[in-house]
Amino acid sequence: MAKTIIQTDNAPQAIGTYSQAVKVDNTVYISGQIPLDPASMEVVRGGTEAQITRVFDNLRAVAEASGGSLKDIVKLNIFLTDLGCFASVNEIMARYFTEPYPARAAIQVSALPKGVEVEMDAVLVLE
Repeated sequence: MAKTIIQTDNAPQAIGTYSQAVKVDNTVYISGQIPLDPASMEVVRGGTEAQITRVFDNLRAVAEASGGSLKDIVKLNIFLTDLGCFASVNEIMARYFTEPYPARAAIQVSALPKGVEVEMDAVLVLE
């Protein structure tokens, strides 16, 4: 099994022992993205909606670096510190995705890195 490591400066750099994404054959596994601005590596300001938007932007950057796009995502996992923000996730996600939508899970967690409100990871299948 040959693995290709995906890395882009257009998304936050890995801040631990992981890669932004790993490609195996035509499948790409994107690591959890939090709302860090890739230039400053700081959490974006502006509340929950700004954080959700930044995470989708980060996912898009890594997907594009892998040779794909958000439309290639087949599975999206969303981790929220408050499921009450789920309506905002749906509203913002509709700006980034069109049907057919990826399979998805949304899970409430007690805490996320750097005190952020949202984290997402994804699996893409490239054609």
